[in-house]
Amino acid sequence: MIKKNNHPIGIFDSGLGGLTVVREIKKILPNEDIVYFGDNARLPYGIKSKRQIIECSLNNARFLLKKKIKALVIACNSSSANALYVLKKRLTIPIIDVIRPASQAACEVTRNKKIGIIGTSATIESHAYQREIRKIDSRIKVYTQKCPLLVPLVEEGWIHNEITDSIIKKYLWPLLKERIDTLLLGCTHYPLLKRAIIKQAGKHVNIVDSGPRAAYDLMRKLTSCDLLNATKRKGTLKIFVSDLSPHFITIGERFLKHKLEHVSVVRI
Repeated sequence: MIKKNNHPIGIFDSGLGGLTVVREIKKILPNEDIVYFGDNARLPYGIKSKRQIIECSLNNARFLLKKKIKALVIACNSSSANALYVLKKRLTIPIIDVIRPASQAACEVTRNKKIGIIGTSATIESHAYQREIRKIDSRIKVYTQKCPLLVPLVEEGWIHNEITDSIIKKYLWPLLKERIDTLLLGCTHYPLLKRAIIKQAGKHVNIVDSGPRAAYDLMRKLTSCDLLNATKRKGTLKIFVSDLSPHFITIGERFLKHKLEHVSVVRI
C-alpha cells in the first residue's frame, strides 16, 4: 500500500472565502502541502439550487483528486450543507466540512443558549446548522438570517465601506432583537468582514467562524488515519481558480498576510 503522508490536502470553496480556512490550517499544520481550488467562475454558490451545488462540488472534488490529495476540506458552507453526503458516499479519502466544527464551537461558548446564524440563502435554507446544533443541545434556540449580499461585497473588495456597514447592520438587527449572545458566521467569506460584524453586533456577542475548528478537526483526522506529513520543511500552497477576479489576489494576500504564489486559472 502506497503511503500518502506526503500528499497534499485539497481544499475548495466557491471563491476566495476558503482562504480563511487555509490560514488556520497553515497555523497548526505548517508542514502540510495544500492545493486550493476557488470556483470564482460559478460564484456565488449560495443562490444556486441543491442540484447545481452538488454538481459544482463534485467537479471541484474531481479536479483536486487529480492532484493526488490525501484529504479533502470543503471550505464552502453551501457545499457542506448540500453536498457533503454525496461526496462522502463517492470519495474514499477523509473529508472535513465546516458546519459540524462551527456548530460545536458555538454550542460551547453560548451562555444564554441563543445562537444566531448568518449565511447564504442555500446554507440557511438547508437547515444544516440548525440540525447539527439540535443534535448537540436541543435546548438551544437558533435564529437565522440569509445574507445574500455579503459574498459579492467581499469578492468586490468592499471590506471597509459605509455601504457594507449599513447592510450588515440591517442583516443583524433581527438576530440582535432576539438577544443572541453568539453569532455563527455560516460562510467562509464572512471572517473578512469580522471587524464590521463586531462593530454592529457589539463586543458582548461571541463571534464564531469555522476556520479554527475545521483546522483542528483536520489535524485530528489526519492523526487518527496516520496521514500527517512527517517532513520538517514548510508546506507549499498552490492555488487554482476557475476565473481570476480583479480582487482575488489583493484580498487573499490581505488575509493570508503573505504573497499568493502559484495562482493558476483552470477550466474544469
